[in-house]
Amino acid sequence: MTVEEVPEEYLSGYAEILAEVGRTGRRLTRDEVEGRRSLGEQAAESGHGLRALVIRHLAATRASWPRTTSPESVLAAVEQAIDAFAGGYERAQRLAVRKEEAARREFIDDLLYGRSDPGRLAQRAERFGLRLAHAHAVAVAVGPEPYEDTHPVTRSVEAALLSRFGDRRILLTTKDGRLICVVPADQEEVVRYFAKQAHAATDGGRAAIGRPHPGAGGVVRSYEEALNALDLAERMGLDEPVLHAADLLVFPVLARDREAMADLVHSALGPLQQARGGAQPLLDTLHAYFDAGCVAAQAARALRLSVRALTYRLERIHRLTGSDPTDPQHRYMLQTAAIGARLLDWPAKEL
Repeated sequence: MTVEEVPEEYLSGYAEILAEVGRTGRRLTRDEVEGRRSLGEQAAESGHGLRALVIRHLAATRASWPRTTSPESVLAAVEQAIDAFAGGYERAQRLAVRKEEAARREFIDDLLYGRSDPGRLAQRAERFGLRLAHAHAVAVAVGPEPYEDTHPVTRSVEAALLSRFGDRRILLTTKDGRLICVVPADQEEVVRYFAKQAHAATDGGRAAIGRPHPGAGGVVRSYEEALNALDLAERMGLDEPVLHAADLLVFPVLARDREAMADLVHSALGPLQQARGGAQPLLDTLHAYFDAGCVAAQAARALRLSVRALTYRLERIHRLTGSDPTDPQHRYMLQTAAIGARLLDWPAKEL
């Protein structure tokens, strides 16, 4: 913006103040200071640049310099006037930033919880770079501490995304201490890159990616899938740094009928509680055995046991439950029951 583009209204009364100061040598009154501050706020709200406004004030100072025997008084008044004007300008900018942050936070809350009218939400989404008529996927990352929008981890991940992909209608934000990335469904490489960067920036944190779904409700659904994947990973003891909700669909299906799952766990694994030391050591043996693809040597290494000790435990499970983990006909039931035990946190919690 050039000096000529700054409207005269933002210099209203300035020349008169300088003339009065030149005659009396006084400082600005409280009302005059507040008036300059108010004009600064108005200039900021109208979108004028502070640099051009200051230059315009200096030009007006030169043009309106009064006849005076005390130039120091005039310079002090100029300093006081411009300082008040700039203070008002900065105050208006801070208020605008807070309003923008509040509007963004309100939009994100409405978007992730589906609490707003879809049509109005879609209109607001355009302002933040999203087109909710398209399908979107949501990725969520967690780490050892909660993260906010101004956290260095958030800024680091944001910088990496912008450097790699530029402006691709990516929404990066935080919610409840988690990092969240919302992207169009056809940009799968973005969420994968986000998950990789978040894992590194959070010092080994974990990310989950929900499936793409259309519309505003699709964002909520994908977000919930990502949250559920993180919760499932915690309960199931999964150690993958990046989880895909599409790969974990079997677990919600198994957990949907809790009563039936509890009955299966009690029936298939309940007898393990008769073992010395309770059910947990033998249940851990089943988990390790199935996680190792039923390879005894690999499972023994995971448990830091000898293969002979592992084989003894598997035989003990067979004797107590009547089901042989090494027999393919019995294996599916035992593995499903073991998954159910993880989902239900058994035996730590009663069924």
